[in-house]
Amino acid sequence: MTRRLTITMVAVVAGALIVAGLGSLLLIRAQSRRDTVADLQKQAQGIAQLVDDIPARNTTAAAVLRQRVFQRILKLTDQDVIRYTPAGRPLDPLPHGVSASDLDFAKLQQGQTVSGVNGALAFAAAPGNTARGVPFALVLTRNVRSGGGAALWLLVAGGAALLVAGAVAANLGRRLTKPLRDAEEATRRIATGDLAARVPTNGADDELAALSRSINAMAASLERSKGLERQFLLSVSHDLRTPLTSIRGYAEALAEHKAKPAQAATVILSEARRLERLVGDLLELAKLDARRFSLDMRATDVCEVINETAEGFRPAAETAGVSLAVEAPARATLVVDADPDRLAQVVANLVENALDFASGRIAVGAVRVQGAVEVWVDDDGPGIDADDISHVFDRFYSASRTPRRQVGSGLGLAIVHELVDAMGGAVRAESSPEGGARLVVALRPGAEANAA
Repeated sequence: MTRRLTITMVAVVAGALIVAGLGSLLLIRAQSRRDTVADLQKQAQGIAQLVDDIPARNTTAAAVLRQRVFQRILKLTDQDVIRYTPAGRPLDPLPHGVSASDLDFAKLQQGQTVSGVNGALAFAAAPGNTARGVPFALVLTRNVRSGGGAALWLLVAGGAALLVAGAVAANLGRRLTKPLRDAEEATRRIATGDLAARVPTNGADDELAALSRSINAMAASLERSKGLERQFLLSVSHDLRTPLTSIRGYAEALAEHKAKPAQAATVILSEARRLERLVGDLLELAKLDARRFSLDMRATDVCEVINETAEGFRPAAETAGVSLAVEAPARATLVVDADPDRLAQVVANLVENALDFASGRIAVGAVRVQGAVEVWVDDDGPGIDADDISHVFDRFYSASRTPRRQVGSGLGLAIVHELVDAMGGAVRAESSPEGGARLVVALRPGAEANAA
């Protein structure tokens, strides 16, 4: 690419020099023609006037004087005096390169000076009369300078300019393509699995710097995704291995008659349900990732969904010794554009997560905030560290706070994020006003709410 840039820049400079050089030569040639013709006109008129001023007496002295003048004219200009008849027919040989048609004898008889250019020869003819009254034309010719010297200097200057342009273009090409070469090297390393590769940036604010920052952001995102994937696989393996170990242990104990059948059946049933929830959530996430699900978006009463979903968790909360409070306004007050079944799933996952960490209280509520409807779930657990807040909705993210009990599969918040994103909403985590953690879902108001 450096070579192509260099060749392109040198070609552009060469083209500009050629156009400028040819244009300059044409202008020089045209100006030289004009200057030569004007000079010849002045000289011809002056000399013809000088001849006319010689006394027209038919004396020996006048004839000698006229003869000397003509001789001086011919000597100085090395040109000819052309006599012609009143009918416009020349009596003397015409200068080389000037034809009878070039000399407009009608204008000469009227006292006008005739001039022109034939190829590289400029001419000027001034009218006059001999002592005997014969009209003549003093014809001066001169070769027009073609600007050959200027062309030579233009060639020399153009060659020097091309050398300088080549050096500058090569240096500029290397500097312009260096970020691209660095980006190519970094992307090659990323493609081979080295996600720590980065493109050097110099703090500039141009397109190449933006490209470098984009590649670095992509590499950082891939590196983080790979870490989360590794953590996800480890967590899934652990969550699958733990219940499988319990099931296997109690199954072996039953086979060896070392465990009570009722106790073993209870543990095996509990661990099987745990496995079922985990596998179900994994399948749910797979469908969400592939967008292989449909949404029945319509005006949905948030308060109705919250009350019905929370009531379903009240027995589990009482068993865990946790109070469950619903703080929502009257029904039909808060209406959002959402899928009611998926919204119920979102609320259920939030409450299930709160049960993992709550010490003694869970609160579920909804409120209108700045044109949006927010659904929130509070728990009075250990809260969320600032470093963990941005990762709460990642799959199997290991937060610094430790759950008091294991209720769900650990994938509930990831499912919440995917579902809310599909419905056009947003999720966030923050500290609860009463201590602990608060998870918030913001949804678009429905058409009925906007009309109200």
